[in-house]
Amino acid sequence: MQGLPLILMIFGGIILFFVFLYFVPVNLWITAIFSGVRVGLLELVFMRIRKVPPSIVVNSLITASKAGLMDVTSTNLETHFLAGGNVPNVIRALISADKANIELPFKQATAIDLAGRDVFEAVQISVNPKVITTPKVAAVAADGIQLIAIARVTVRASIKQLVGGAGEDTILARVGEGIVTSIGSANTHKEVLANPDKISKLVLQRGLDAGTAFEILSIDIADVDVGTNIGAKLQTDQASADLKVAEAKAEERRAMAVALEQEMKAKAQEARAKVIEAEAEVPKAMAEAFRSGNMGIMDYYRMQNIKADTGMRDSISGNKPTSSK
Repeated sequence: MQGLPLILMIFGGIILFFVFLYFVPVNLWITAIFSGVRVGLLELVFMRIRKVPPSIVVNSLITASKAGLMDVTSTNLETHFLAGGNVPNVIRALISADKANIELPFKQATAIDLAGRDVFEAVQISVNPKVITTPKVAAVAADGIQLIAIARVTVRASIKQLVGGAGEDTILARVGEGIVTSIGSANTHKEVLANPDKISKLVLQRGLDAGTAFEILSIDIADVDVGTNIGAKLQTDQASADLKVAEAKAEERRAMAVALEQEMKAKAQEARAKVIEAEAEVPKAMAEAFRSGNMGIMDYYRMQNIKADTGMRDSISGNKPTSSK
C-alpha cells in the first residue's frame, strides 16, 4: 500500500509531461531555430490555445524562408488559417510565382485562396497555359445547312482577375456563342468547311476573355461535321403546315356547301308542302263553287279536259307531268 501513492505520482507526472509537450511544442521550436526562423516558444503555445496547428505555421515559415520569401510572417499565416484559408497551398503558390517571375503579393494570394480558387493551380496555369475543349456547338449557315463544331481554347490564368473574374463556364459559353455567330454569318456551309480558321479568327477578335479570370491565347477549331439540312426541313414543315391549312379551309367550304344544300332542300320541301296544301284546298273550293252555283258540271268537265290535254302534251314533250289533282 505504501508504493501506490508513488505509482500514482509517476503516472500523473507522465501525463503532465505529455500535456506539457502538447501545449509547448519544443521540437517545433528547436526545428525553427535551426532552420533560421524566429518563432517564440510562447507564441507556439498561444497558437495551440487558439487552435491553430503550430506545425502548419512553422513548416510553412521554414519553406518560405528557404525559398527566399522574407515578407511572410507567422502572424500572417496564423490569421489566414483562422480565416479558413489553405496556408501550405498559398506558400506553394508564392514560391511558384516567385520562381516564374510572376508578381503575386502575399495579400493577393490569400485573397484568391479565400475566394475559393486554387491559387497554386492558378499560378501553374499562368505558367503553363491550359487547353479547354468545348462541347459540340451546332449552328446553321445562311444556306440552311447545319454544322457541328468542336473547338479547343488555350487559356492562361490572369492573376489580377482571379478575384471576381468569371470562370471556365463563361469562357465556353462565349466561345460557343461566337462560333454560332460566325457560322451563321457565312453564306454557305462550304465556306466554313473550306476555311474553318475563319471561325477562330472571328471569335478571337471579339475579346471574349473580358471580365474573366483567364486570358485567351488561341482558339482552334478541332472538328467540323455537317449536320442536317435545317432549311429544307423548315420548308418541308412549312409546306406541311400550309397543306393542313388548305385542307381545313377546303373542309370548311365543303361543310358550308353541304349546309347550304341542306337549307335549299329544306326550303324546297317547305315549298312543296305549301303547294300540296294549296292543291288540297282546290276540291274544297270546287265543292263550294258547286254549292253556290258559281260553277256548273260542264265547267268541271271542260277543266278536266284541259288538264288531260296538258298532261298529254307534257308526256309527249318529255316534261314531268303536273299533279293529277
